[in-house]
Amino acid sequence: MAERKGLLIVYTGPGKGKTTCALGTAFRAVGQGLRVVMIQFIKGSWHYGELDAAQMLGEDHFQILPMGRGFMKIGGAETDREDLRLIRQAWEYGREQIYSGKYDLVILDEINYAIGYKALDAAEVADALANRPAEVHVICTGRNAHPKLVEQADLVTEMREVKHPYTRGVLAQRGIDY
Repeated sequence: MAERKGLLIVYTGPGKGKTTCALGTAFRAVGQGLRVVMIQFIKGSWHYGELDAAQMLGEDHFQILPMGRGFMKIGGAETDREDLRLIRQAWEYGREQIYSGKYDLVILDEINYAIGYKALDAAEVADALANRPAEVHVICTGRNAHPKLVEQADLVTEMREVKHPYTRGVLAQRGIDY
């Protein structure tokens, strides 16, 4: 059996598919007997198909926790303190799960946005990830991954849009986009 080393994986870039890629990895991990939790920093107000799929796998295997309110405004006078509070709460919960020993894979979905919006300190996040238990895998998603996370990561994949149906007026499709 291969030696177990927790990997830090970053899915970033302007293209679609970062969360979906993390979900694919989560699905593979569950199939190999790993316990997985996904903390979503921004998503929260909509219902997504992946929530039902995770529930079908059972909470003992895979949990998705939307901890935000959905779309948010950050910057200047538009910043809503509640969004900042929810991001901080999601980070504290996510960090706790990384160190809890309960999960083999922790997905910090959209954390790159939270860092980019300066709602979380990149150095604090990087430090917590660098000092995590050696066997815990972590995936960070979202556009514009901070250079500290990119440098620290074992794997970085950048999604680049080549073509998207929305540009031709095709709306998001149930079962494919949500």
